[in-house]
Amino acid sequence: MPPFLETIRERGFLHQCTDADRLRSLLDGPPVPAYVGFDCTADSLHVGSLVSIMLLRRYQQAGHKPVVLMGGGTTRVGDPSGKEEARPLLSDEQIAANMAGIRRVFEQFLTFGDGLSDAVMVNNADWLDGLSYIPFLREYGRHFSVNRMLSMDSVRLRLDRQQTLSFLEFNYAILQSYDFVELARRLGCRLQMGGSDQWGNIVSGIDLGRRVEGVELFGLTTPLIETASGAKMGKTASGAVWLNAERVSPYNYWQFWRNTEDGDVGRFLRLFTEVPIEEIMRLEALEGHELNDAKKVLADAATALCHGGGAARQAAETARRAFEQGEAAQGLPEIEVPRGELEAGIPAFALLQRAGLADTRSAARRLIRGGGARLNDQPIGGEERLVGLADMEGLSALKLSAGRKRHVLVRPA
Repeated sequence: MPPFLETIRERGFLHQCTDADRLRSLLDGPPVPAYVGFDCTADSLHVGSLVSIMLLRRYQQAGHKPVVLMGGGTTRVGDPSGKEEARPLLSDEQIAANMAGIRRVFEQFLTFGDGLSDAVMVNNADWLDGLSYIPFLREYGRHFSVNRMLSMDSVRLRLDRQQTLSFLEFNYAILQSYDFVELARRLGCRLQMGGSDQWGNIVSGIDLGRRVEGVELFGLTTPLIETASGAKMGKTASGAVWLNAERVSPYNYWQFWRNTEDGDVGRFLRLFTEVPIEEIMRLEALEGHELNDAKKVLADAATALCHGGGAARQAAETARRAFEQGEAAQGLPEIEVPRGELEAGIPAFALLQRAGLADTRSAARRLIRGGGARLNDQPIGGEERLVGLADMEGLSALKLSAGRKRHVLVRPA
């Protein structure tokens, strides 16, 4: 396996790094713990977090120890980075449930255990919850310049737009910096990694470690990933592309990657799969209809990493039968709806959202108005059209579609 920094540079992960030469020397030695933090704002992560997840996977493959930091404490505060308004505050029960869902994601990508390079998952509530306010301010708050904090992107952008930034959120950078110091003490973490929007927080943590512990810490960030058309990675017309199968089925996940824009195929193969670079160079050079073969390789490989090889093969076979052979393939995602509701009829826009083909009812309405929603392969005439048992004559299930490639079967329960 090539050295970690060279591998991630070659595959497009590396955006910024503090003192790359000294970090390279450190990583040439015994396993070094490094972490990425994830707040518990939902019961799954989505494709927007996949760069950081793959970065941890690459780190483990290079022989080092990945640390997954769950923000059981900082989720109560809310990271203002990239946000136009404060996140809703979650209860302790919601945070715990979200953390359990997120752990299932990481179990697909990392090997957890007690070995030197085995991954560990920790919760920053373990040390943040016990802090005393005045002693914490005296010991750590004095090392933070408000002038510098106001210049950080996460703060400055909100203020420039005259959007409210609460004192609660303003504290986030201090708590994240303290996390770095605490992980250095507890686990010997020397490196924090994250998205480019976390650069200011990471550098603050490095500075705090030097001031209070005299330890040399390092930071590394990944670039902001956008599609070739400029859209935010992991967002679709129907909402976020989640990594848990309960949120987005393996079939729909496979379809997301299959629908990658032509200009993104090579870059996404580098970032989100383990296909060798030489093969990626061959695939991204394909043109016209042949480029679809590269997209299928991307979909197969990305889905296998997230959901397993069996789920990837089943999704690919379902797609082949449904779209290449024109069959009503078995294996499409399904939902069950009480027969009584179908007897009365359900508004088309509501059923589309319920089936997961639209994130919100307003998105479902737009999908219908735009002609992208179909029932049993026929356009849905109107947003309020009632869908029910009358549409199932001779069928065992209703087939709802969003565009040409996303389908859900609706069965009466």
